[in-house]
Amino acid sequence: MKSVRGLLGWEATILALVVLALLGGALLSPDFLTASNLSFLTANFSEIALMALTMTLIIIVAEIDLSVASILGLASALLGTLWAAHVPMPLAILLTFLAGGLAGLLNGLLVTRLGLPSLAVTIGTLALYRGLAYALLGDRAIADFPPFYTNLGFGTVPGTAIPIPMALFAVLAVLTAVLLHATAFGRRLYAIGANSMAARFAGVQVERIKLLLFVMSGLMAALAGIVYTFRFSSARGDNGTGLELGVIAAVLLGGVSIFGGRGSVVGAVAAVFLIGIINGALTIVDVSNEILTIVTGLLLIGSVLVPNLLARLRAARERRAVRPVGDAVS
Repeated sequence: MKSVRGLLGWEATILALVVLALLGGALLSPDFLTASNLSFLTANFSEIALMALTMTLIIIVAEIDLSVASILGLASALLGTLWAAHVPMPLAILLTFLAGGLAGLLNGLLVTRLGLPSLAVTIGTLALYRGLAYALLGDRAIADFPPFYTNLGFGTVPGTAIPIPMALFAVLAVLTAVLLHATAFGRRLYAIGANSMAARFAGVQVERIKLLLFVMSGLMAALAGIVYTFRFSSARGDNGTGLELGVIAAVLLGGVSIFGGRGSVVGAVAAVFLIGIINGALTIVDVSNEILTIVTGLLLIGSVLVPNLLARLRAARERRAVRPVGDAVS
């Protein structure tokens, strides 16, 4: 119960920081809180938001996937290559999803069947998938996509300023939250993250669930790659380079423990918006991309450091509260 209260407290803190970030952006520029700017701002981190959903599930089971941005790039390059080869777009999209799922499957098999650490595996496949993306397109860019599909990338829901990718994200976020917080499957994820050996003895199919999560991560990264390609109307091998940093920073900042067994979709989603709003506010005052990267890195360090410091402080207070009777008498 204490851990639940702590998590809810952290989520409330992140939500409060989101409000403060919005107010800070409004002070920096009177145009910051306009519908058009907020629409552009949220669309700008839609791919990170999508990938953060499955990353939340993976980190809760005490694993990690550093290859998501490279799968995004591979999906973008493959989609462009297939379209340039006159493959019908629906089939090209289907094959792109298949490639993303296979990339996630390879990650999962290396982790679950060979027992390799996911950190090492996905560092390796990060380079592998990015290399495959460059092998498909090299330095070329493919940009002649049908207007119907590119409108899906940067258009808005009719009658609103909500970007279509963010509407898609909202639906998937609700589904992910229900899966994690309201199903037996979600409870198994927390059990695996808290103690995989105990979960295995309790009959949880740990390896199969982890394999499924990596496949889901690959599929979501492929979806992010499709969105990215249509949003910028450009398929390139370097699309999405470095986005894995923002994904992981958002998930950890949202209260998901890097050690597994703790976290929520609400916290991760709130942190995605917090990072996106901060970056948007800094961008509107012409802060360089290098500074934005530094800010993201600092947020990533803080997302790991602050919760651990708070946990140590709580543990120290609890130890003082339960001092031996002899010490208390003396």
